[in-house]
Amino acid sequence: MCIRLHSMDLLVIYVGMQIRRNLKTAHMDNMQGHPKLHFRCIECNEKSTELYRDYKHGVLKITICKSCQKPVDKYIEYDPVIILINAMLCKVQAYRHILFNTAINIHGKLCIFCLLCEAYTRWRQLPGSSSHSDPEDIIRYAKEWDFYKQFGIAALEQAAFLTGVFIVLFLATPKTLKSRFEFAFLLKALLLSSYGKLLLIPAVIWEHDYTPLCLKLITLFVLTSNTQAIRVTLNVSRALSLIAVACGLLLEIVLSSVQWTV
Repeated sequence: MCIRLHSMDLLVIYVGMQIRRNLKTAHMDNMQGHPKLHFRCIECNEKSTELYRDYKHGVLKITICKSCQKPVDKYIEYDPVIILINAMLCKVQAYRHILFNTAINIHGKLCIFCLLCEAYTRWRQLPGSSSHSDPEDIIRYAKEWDFYKQFGIAALEQAAFLTGVFIVLFLATPKTLKSRFEFAFLLKALLLSSYGKLLLIPAVIWEHDYTPLCLKLITLFVLTSNTQAIRVTLNVSRALSLIAVACGLLLEIVLSSVQWTV
């Protein structure tokens, strides 16, 4: 049991280092004037052509927003750890910095890892999944297949959630998703904001009487992050974001009620 906990500590540290490294890389892209970014003021959401000005000899000055007269993005001077903490607090400014003003590109990897975490959580809750007393290969392969099955179900439910969100947003504000770029950008934002699912693994490994409550709180945190990502990306009201997330969750629950016999 001690070895398992030590391995999980290493896994959590590794994931944290990977996210921090990607944020550092994004900061370097900012400092090099990444040409593909559409900068936004983190305070008022107005567009900006630059985040800073280089006055040579290493002298940099943060650009002031013409609309709100505040720094366009104060987070370019912050350490990535502070940015992550602010993102966990669901601050709009931190979300705008990450989504609009950085070149972070870990959406696919993060999505796969979150699905693996969710699949492992469900697999651990299956009867006899953590029992290894029977060395027979057929038993071991059956348990392995159960894990793959849970991964597939988690992927389908995630797709159902995203479908519900996009349907509501398209019906409510069709002009906001008029191009493929905006569709892909919102998809990436939703995948990034689901990072809270990484907390599922520690919650299951360190199992105690409050584990079911912890799992529900993690789900609530992920949904809150998704709501904030929709607000920031599309600049829509909080009510519409909540409705979109609620409909996505409803569609996910409907799909999860299906009895899979594979």
